Amino acid sequence: MLDLHVQLAPHHPKGLMLDNPVMTASGTFGYGIKYSEFVDIQQLGAIVCKGTTLMPREGNPQPRLVETECGLLNSVGLENIGIDAVVRDKVPVWANWRVPVVVNIAGETIGEYVSVAAKLEGAPGVKGIELNISCPNITTGGIEFGVMPKLAAELTAAVKTATSLPIIVKLSPNVTNISEIAVAVEKAGADAISLINTLKGVTIDIDKREVRLGNVSGGLSGPAIKPVALYMVYEVAKVVHIPVVGCGGICCAEDALEFIMCGANAVQVGTASLTNPHVAIDILEGIRQFMRNKGIQKLTDLIGVARA
Repeated sequence: MLDLHVQLAPHHPKGLMLDNPVMTASGTFGYGIKYSEFVDIQQLGAIVCKGTTLMPREGNPQPRLVETECGLLNSVGLENIGIDAVVRDKVPVWANWRVPVVVNIAGETIGEYVSVAAKLEGAPGVKGIELNISCPNITTGGIEFGVMPKLAAELTAAVKTATSLPIIVKLSPNVTNISEIAVAVEKAGADAISLINTLKGVTIDIDKREVRLGNVSGGLSGPAIKPVALYMVYEVAKVVHIPVVGCGGICCAEDALEFIMCGANAVQVGTASLTNPHVAIDILEGIRQFMRNKGIQKLTDLIGVARA
């Protein structure tokens, strides 16, 4: 018998136990409901739904997606239906699922984050909250919450007081020292850390002599960012004492295992799901097969084995 269980909130009263380490990443799997029509989502460790804000958002102007070499630039702009519609229309569906749902939340002020988190309190099927701290804080002149340790910690602590759910903080890679941010949110009460979010990028249409995205810049994801994500997971896992979730360019079981061996307790599959809806399930089976072939019974025996 293989044991793939992972605990993402070991210090939280409720905990966040997953049957296996394979999660979906925010923004690439919707609310999981459409995918459930042709993918056995109940096999997954957890589903992270698309970013949710206090009020509905229309998102950024088109075009929003541009393929790049080994990657994807997106400038969706957190288009979503808003937290009230999520609680009204999505939560009743999640309540009947075995797979836990983690709601990714975003906002422009600390108060918005707190309000969204509070509305999820007691929502059946919702087992955790993931904070997207890559959003601009309008009260500090548009500085992203995730680029300053103090601001990231203040946001984490505020949301922590508003919910009894475990909190995963998703870190931005667009910083000077990601380990410093990780330590700050851990001290503020984060139960786990996920990393990385997308890297900022721009692409140009040389024939039209203009930028390709409607919002000029976008977030780069896909295989191109995997080495950066692996490095950051490696560095953060050395300095925090809470679980780490790796994300960035994971397309196959080998990719996922690299993150786990770097110190990730679980992984999130993102951009790859847009081209292969079954990829997360394929990755899970690949991890199982690797463990069988190597005679490894517990996934925990692989976490961090590549770290010096």
